Amino acid sequence: MKAAAFSYARATSIADALQLLARHGDDAKVLSGGQSLMPALNLRLARPAILVDIGRLSELRGVTVASDKVTIGALTRHVDLLGSREIAEMLPLLREATAQVAHPAIRNRGTIGGNLAHADPASELPACMLALDATLVIRGLDRERRVAATDFFQGIYATALAADELLTGIEIPLPAPGTRHFFHEYARRSGDYALVGLAAMARADNGRLSDLRLGYFAVGDRPQLARAAARLVGVDVTPELVAEAKAELATELDPATDQQATAAMRRHLAGLLLENCLATVLDRPELARGQSS
Repeated sequence: MKAAAFSYARATSIADALQLLARHGDDAKVLSGGQSLMPALNLRLARPAILVDIGRLSELRGVTVASDKVTIGALTRHVDLLGSREIAEMLPLLREATAQVAHPAIRNRGTIGGNLAHADPASELPACMLALDATLVIRGLDRERRVAATDFFQGIYATALAADELLTGIEIPLPAPGTRHFFHEYARRSGDYALVGLAAMARADNGRLSDLRLGYFAVGDRPQLARAAARLVGVDVTPELVAEAKAELATELDPATDQQATAAMRRHLAGLLLENCLATVLDRPELARGQSS
């Protein structure tokens, strides 16, 4: 199957792109890396009247470091994140997760902004944005707004972006000294969509967690910041407490049953990821009864 007929416009600037989006509204689709959009077009899951190509807007590329945050342009490619010294040193969680996105050919073309705007609930990077407490920068013709990652993802392939708006960047606060991270996903094969995955950030003082952000993906219609994490902060983490947190986690997750896994299996894997996360960030291997693979 091939894409339905559409018009094409290459934006020459952010302002030009926004004017095109304002003019065409819901009939337009933004083309950045195209790694999710092109298959949707060819399968006729998306049938826009016009594609607005922003791929040559160099002002939307790159990584900038300030005293309190890292700013990433929306058109920064996955491969550029993997090659960035700043990302490797300051946001190792993001680098580790990006390395698991699909395959090299897709990472060479795909962009972080396109990934986040697509809002696939099984994707790695939206969950990282939750764990990293990111803010997404959104531009309209006469406005700019900043939306917390927790409010940006609103359902399967649904975000806070309006039809006449453009995601231009991501702002991530610099992790405090001593912050640790954890990332792992269970998948049938390398490059496949995850059955369940977890991106986490944590701080520990004297063997106790002072902060814990658990960003799960492939467990519902959007990435999810687990409320069960609160049970583990500021207390002695015992196997009994971990079991209680896993039980709470199982009640708050709402995974699907499909040809890849049942909902019960996904809840079980999410619990194993919690155990392995705690074992890693607290440096207590005895907490991990299930082994990551």
